[in-house]
Amino acid sequence: MKTDLETNRELSAQIADAIRDAIINGTLIVDERLPSEAELAEKFKVSRPTVREALKRLAAQNLIRTMRGATGGAFVNRLRFEEAYEQQITTSTLLLSMNEVDFETACEARFTLERACAPLSAKRRTADHLATMRAEIHRQAQPGLSDEGFCASDVAFHRALVDGAGNPVLSYQLAGAVEAIEPLMNMITFSARSRERIVELHTEIADAIEAGDGVKGGAALDELATYTVTLARDVAASKRS
Repeated sequence: MKTDLETNRELSAQIADAIRDAIINGTLIVDERLPSEAELAEKFKVSRPTVREALKRLAAQNLIRTMRGATGGAFVNRLRFEEAYEQQITTSTLLLSMNEVDFETACEARFTLERACAPLSAKRRTADHLATMRAEIHRQAQPGLSDEGFCASDVAFHRALVDGAGNPVLSYQLAGAVEAIEPLMNMITFSARSRERIVELHTEIADAIEAGDGVKGGAALDELATYTVTLARDVAASKRS
């Protein structure tokens, strides 16, 4: 573990980086107890409050957990994909809100990534994934469903499609694409969209996935992407007129 610190950078951040790197490269393994605050302070030649701040940074990233008592201390966490979803979604949402990413760029990214899941989901989806997709289609067809409820159902439908691919890395990577970009797209297009058309396309996708036809599922996603972009253009045109 690197213990030499630079004077022109925040010390606690450097310590956190050094411990994080040790976890990533396997020097510190899952469930291993970190040295005590006093030992780390001596190792890095800093005060204990500085070490404490570094440990807080690592805990905020779910890289370590702390336990009290005689056998307590700071331990290396086993970071799971599911636990990292929220961080991925938050980061994606912030990036989209803080940077000028136009609608069609976001739409292109989201559907390109999701299409990669269609053939895998057609092969690997479970009965639960398919049941979720069918349940959300039924929910979307209800006339009393609010716009917020429709958006949440839309996200849940596509989440099931992605998770049906059975690849945790893809599910993690697409958490931001589906759960950050999808609400943005709904927010822009909800006033112009036809729920009936979306339900129709979602049904085509679910039918293809159930039949094990990834090509047909991808084609239905292409139709949905085209429809979504057209909606956004119509909304933009109506605002200009």
